Amino acid sequence: MSTRFYIAALLAFLAAAVGFGTGVGAVLIIPALNAHAAFWLPVVLVISLVAAPFIGWALAPTMRAKHN
Repeated sequence: MSTRFYIAALLAFLAAAVGFGTGVGAVLIIPALNAHAAFWLPVVLVISLVAAPFIGWALAPTMRAKHN
């Protein structure tokens, strides 16, 4: 496996945590979503877990970039 994969895997965990935290905050703050939180919280969880690897893969090359 490549270095990009390892970096992307680490970033995916971070992206999932940030995405889930942001989504939970939105669900709990918006009254229309808060009324149906039992539905929206699992939706936020699935979306954050599905999107995280793609976000990590997209960000991985920037973590390897050399700055002069």
